[in-house]
Amino acid sequence: MTPKEVVDLAKKNKTKIVDIKFMDLLGTWQHFSVPTSELEESLFEEGLGFDGSSIRGWQAINASDMLVIPDPTTAVMDPFMNVPTLSVLCNIVDPITKEKYSRDPRNVAQKAEAYLKSTGIGDTAFFGPEPEFFIFDDVRYQNDSNQCFYAVDSEEGTWNSGRDEEPNLGHKPRHKEGYFPVSPSDSLQDIRTEMLLLMEQVGIAMECHHHEVATAGQCEIDMRFAPLVQCADNLMWYKYIVKNVAKRYGKTATFMPKPLFNDNGTGMHVHQSIWKDGNPLFAGNGYAGFSEMGLNYIGGILKHASAICAFAAPTTNSYKRLVPGFEAPVNLAYSSRNRSAAIRIPMYSPSPKAKRMEARFPDPSSNGYLAFAVMLMAGLDGIENKIDPGEPLDKNIYALGPEELANIPTLPTSLEGALGALESDHDFLLKGDVFTQDLIDTWIEYKRENEVDQLRLRPHPYEMHMYYDV
Repeated sequence: MTPKEVVDLAKKNKTKIVDIKFMDLLGTWQHFSVPTSELEESLFEEGLGFDGSSIRGWQAINASDMLVIPDPTTAVMDPFMNVPTLSVLCNIVDPITKEKYSRDPRNVAQKAEAYLKSTGIGDTAFFGPEPEFFIFDDVRYQNDSNQCFYAVDSEEGTWNSGRDEEPNLGHKPRHKEGYFPVSPSDSLQDIRTEMLLLMEQVGIAMECHHHEVATAGQCEIDMRFAPLVQCADNLMWYKYIVKNVAKRYGKTATFMPKPLFNDNGTGMHVHQSIWKDGNPLFAGNGYAGFSEMGLNYIGGILKHASAICAFAAPTTNSYKRLVPGFEAPVNLAYSSRNRSAAIRIPMYSPSPKAKRMEARFPDPSSNGYLAFAVMLMAGLDGIENKIDPGEPLDKNIYALGPEELANIPTLPTSLEGALGALESDHDFLLKGDVFTQDLIDTWIEYKRENEVDQLRLRPHPYEMHMYYDV
């Protein structure tokens, strides 16, 4: 839409409020709202001023004045507000220089798309994430100097099979058996359907929804692939809709990678391909119908995978899921069909247009703008430097013996390891000024001080079980 069309849309829907949404560095939507009297065509050029000093990972208080510039192509009616509300996504610019802010994740994603075009390799990078999530009925947690605990609960939880529910009707998926029986074992069909329909309402092309592997309400709703920035925009709407529909039903949804012990965690497989002039570039006559360019892209992802993890598996909790031998692939290998490899080439269709690679180690705690951009930059580095991904590994990696596994590199085992990898391997991100050194340094510093160190300082409840009687 053009600015004029946005103004017309607001009038057509009798809009009273315009909600201004933008992204902090870590990946959470922030917003403020203005009356529709502020909605003029000039707003899309002049923007609105705000204080950025309290936004996580952003500017210091001595340089905190910023502008939000609404993107008219993102305008849509918010499906949750009681008062008719037009929602619009924004870019952040410096109010003095009018330059886009280097720590604005949406700006980073836009620069990644521009860099792809500047290389001449392709003109569009398509991304298709598969975010998983849990829907719980109750969540409680507390951390004090003398105690800490968490507790999540779900009517579906297999641990509730013996609870007096007046009556308890059973039909609770056992651990790792939630993929995917019909109702009544799957109790969340209607909730997911409402989520999917609202996603379509805000303009996201959807594919399917289903229960996922874990007990206690693990779900997945699949959206159709889209160009990088649009896909990251869609992912933010996806999370917003999932959380707010869950709230409508008196439930709570989380994209935390590993909220349950001893059952599957929550991943976000990311399908990727590059096109030029309407033609897919990853289709060819090589392994699994891939082109040399596509294999080189995989080579770049594998080479930089540890650094990618700092953005694509960006929480300490991510590494409770990325554990060798369990449900998430940590071995840096690629294969067709084999889901135990970190990179998979899906074989559902022989069509060249369906040819893409799938990164299986990211999770939905990530900031999509940054995670997609870092994977694109790694893949482009592989293409530009013709990085050979090596031989494919079509065996079940989980069944390999120690001698065979010793020759397969693995992902980091902690967020600290991923941050260390990013610290030593990030030159590929600086090309085209897509990521700045300032952003990378800020990311590493924030993650270490506010997440890695904070967890390291605190006794863990399980340590009481192991060590109280030493």
